[in-house]
Amino acid sequence: MAARREQSLPEVSNPKAGRDYFIGPTYEAGLVLLGTEVKSLRLGRANIADAFIRISPKGPMLYHAHIAEYDFGNHNNHDPYRSRLLLLKRAEVAKLTAEIQSGGQAIVPLKIYFKHGLAKCLLAVGKGKKQYDKRQDIKERDAKRQISRALSRRR
Repeated sequence: MAARREQSLPEVSNPKAGRDYFIGPTYEAGLVLLGTEVKSLRLGRANIADAFIRISPKGPMLYHAHIAEYDFGNHNNHDPYRSRLLLLKRAEVAKLTAEIQSGGQAIVPLKIYFKHGLAKCLLAVGKGKKQYDKRQDIKERDAKRQISRALSRRR
């Protein structure tokens, strides 16, 4: 039996999430996509840096995620900024709703990836960072970098 080699598919991550939010509990949600969106995602042509999630009557929706038009598509190509439905269990939606209604928190998409051939979105409940929190993170990162440099010189 020939071993099946897993093809490496691109991951689209959100670089602003860790910088602008304290990341809380994470959830994995399925994405409802069109065919040309899936093909474009498999090529890694997406951006979720400015994306956000709101809970609508239909369920959780991903807004402002840019999935580029598929180059080989026809006139039926998708709208790059259309809102996309997220698939979560009812209990998970209830937890997310309760955490958001408590105030000061937002649902943030962390990354979009493929798992067993299906598009998934890793989302988290995030609490917004203040400017002084961001500065503190930069100081800690610089201190760790200096320590690792000093240790590498010592070897």
